[in-house]
Amino acid sequence: MATVIRGGRVVTMDGGDRELAVGDVLFDGGIISAVDEQVTVAPGTEELDATGMLVLPGLVDTHRHTWQTPLRHQGAQWSLGDYLEQLLGRIGARFRPEDVYAGTLWGALSALDAGITTLVDWAHIQTSPAHSDASVAALRDAGIRAVFAHCGPIRAGQPYAGHPGDIRRVRAELLADDGAPVTLAMGALGPDFTDLDTTAADFALARELDVPITAHVAGGRPDSMRRGIAALHSARLLGPDLTIVHANGAPEADLRLLAEHGGSVSISPQIELTMPGLGACVALRRMLAAGLRPSLSVDSETVAASDLFTQMRFALAAHRTGAPEDETPLPAREALRMATTYGAEAVGFSGRIGSLEPGKAADLILLRAGSVGLFPVHDAADAVVLAAHPGMVDTVIVAGRTVKRGGRLVADLSRARDLVTASAERAMAG
Repeated sequence: MATVIRGGRVVTMDGGDRELAVGDVLFDGGIISAVDEQVTVAPGTEELDATGMLVLPGLVDTHRHTWQTPLRHQGAQWSLGDYLEQLLGRIGARFRPEDVYAGTLWGALSALDAGITTLVDWAHIQTSPAHSDASVAALRDAGIRAVFAHCGPIRAGQPYAGHPGDIRRVRAELLADDGAPVTLAMGALGPDFTDLDTTAADFALARELDVPITAHVAGGRPDSMRRGIAALHSARLLGPDLTIVHANGAPEADLRLLAEHGGSVSISPQIELTMPGLGACVALRRMLAAGLRPSLSVDSETVAASDLFTQMRFALAAHRTGAPEDETPLPAREALRMATTYGAEAVGFSGRIGSLEPGKAADLILLRAGSVGLFPVHDAADAVVLAAHPGMVDTVIVAGRTVKRGGRLVADLSRARDLVTASAERAMAG
């Protein structure tokens, strides 16, 4: 059935930054067919009243370890070393497939609740085929558009021996259709966590399977020429199918290499600024100067909030901190682009999502512009970046299907809550 969203303040985030003070968005079969001040519709078209709402593209989170959701906020005082030892080592070793399902389901639902319609699930918990199956099932059951980034656990630099065979199986049996709501990516261990030969093998396998690659690279280490972006360049591994996560220590020269090869970068400003050992900085200024268009991510809910509104604010603050007094401030709208159009580019979906335009997927969100903490809205992008939060998200639509309406998720939250509660108790019991 065709649906029209009527009378909202439409922030398209298209190439011309078109905004409609009062406008309509028409979609049918999950695809947007018209965005205009007033759209004529056929009889029988469903109408959603968006009066008093901001209508925006769905947000895109380009890197989240969603399986960790049962352990929310456990690492508030953790350093990077603590995180690697406690979570990826001791606690992660106890995660069973049902725990992966529970954490991924609850995390994906919380993303949808916060207006995130596309999620890169960076799943470095694949210790068996059953773990992979659980991840994919949870993403599908949540109803989010997702990229399942398959990776074995990072434990003492030892990759899961079954990783190559399992990602081949997932590609052939579970995620063969690139047009489906859940697609596949290679979560490569990356040169910061293993030797370059293993990294090269992961990259080669991803390119054989024709799936995008996402890899953690902090950079800035004493041996960064051997392990960072420059090492990937020397090994001829850089390419437009690659997203580097963090890169907060990477020098501008390395970032330029990534940009020249068409690669992208995903930053997690909250955790990068608050977790000791991760760098305590965001390389946003260097990234923009190098020609990159960074996207945003939550990373881990053990140490970060579950929404991208928080990440937008941290990114804006990081760029402006210490800026020369005569420098033109980074516009808030640029932070919103990081969460929409730049995110779509990073996951390879720029022709499909990230803006409200005819021919793109009907992935969109409605925010209550009359919220006490938001009204009056003068510039929509400024208001969203500076003050919006998940509680203001009234409606979320993914591929034309409503997953949140009237401020409430359309999901069995009681079941999901019970599952994640049981998972948290098991994980923390040891």
